[in-house]
Amino acid sequence: MSTEGGTRAVIAAMVANGGIAVTKFLAFAATGSSSMLSEAIHSVADTCNQGLLLLGGKRARRTPDRMHQFGYGRTRYVYSFMVAIIIFLLGGLFSLYEGWHKFHFPEPLSKVWIAYAVLLVSIGLESYSFTTALRESNKSRGSRSLWRYIRDARQPELPVVLLEDTGALVGLVFALFGVTMAELTGDPRWDGVGAMAIGVLLVIIAVFLAFEMASMLVGESALPEEESAIAAAVRQQPGIDSIIHMRTLHTGPDELLVGVKVAVAPSLTSAEVAGIIDGAEERLRAAVPTARWVYVEPDIHRADAAPPGADAAPPAPQQPAPQPPGAGGSVP
Repeated sequence: MSTEGGTRAVIAAMVANGGIAVTKFLAFAATGSSSMLSEAIHSVADTCNQGLLLLGGKRARRTPDRMHQFGYGRTRYVYSFMVAIIIFLLGGLFSLYEGWHKFHFPEPLSKVWIAYAVLLVSIGLESYSFTTALRESNKSRGSRSLWRYIRDARQPELPVVLLEDTGALVGLVFALFGVTMAELTGDPRWDGVGAMAIGVLLVIIAVFLAFEMASMLVGESALPEEESAIAAAVRQQPGIDSIIHMRTLHTGPDELLVGVKVAVAPSLTSAEVAGIIDGAEERLRAAVPTARWVYVEPDIHRADAAPPGADAAPPAPQQPAPQPPGAGGSVP
């Protein structure tokens, strides 16, 4: 996924959610619906979230310095983690409280047609935002399912917007259900049920996002297809016998750190080895352009050359130790 595509989706979502939040607050003021208030707070949280994502993207573009020598790319994960916390606190917990309060202290709804109009318009705007995010994600997710793409993506913006928009659309359905049931049955507690359903939905999304962003903050490796492309590019370099082991790490959503230890012939001169390493790095960067930090270390392949857990070659079969003449034989 390109950063540009993620930014486009975030801006579309922020514009949609900002307008939706205003109309939902007006609808709440007119109807007194807890579901509408929960949805209004939800839209405010989403608008703040998109602002944080844009700010994180801007701060992540700072150039590396003495203290952060691999750059500020992970700043985008920090701000995405903050988004998860805001969804949990401002969206989920508030909606649960408001729904609980309305269920135990019900108040009749008024001017319900306003709530219906706002909810239907909101569904249209959220659908536009979701379609924009989906279109941008289709450019990079390949044959992966949407769920697999959200789990595998190393760039946080599009998965966050996709989950937010999905939650918003489902939440609007919950709100529509709560208002409709309250109107049909004459029991305003259904409106509280709708608000609590929205709260539970937001808490689930927030917890999922928090775990995903925490994993990215700790540090995730390249995608399997990227690691395969890296390994293939290195093996194609003449003079490299094999890959002893390889490690990858995302220093940011669009930046990879790659460390590869390769086996070369012991008869090569230092100048020849340097040329081989330069060629391997060039091939690697061409195959995976996000590999910004590349370190290729030459070595001679030995059974004990790789550290524990590395992808070392299997040890050579043990040969029987030579015995002195007459050892182990019969006495003449």
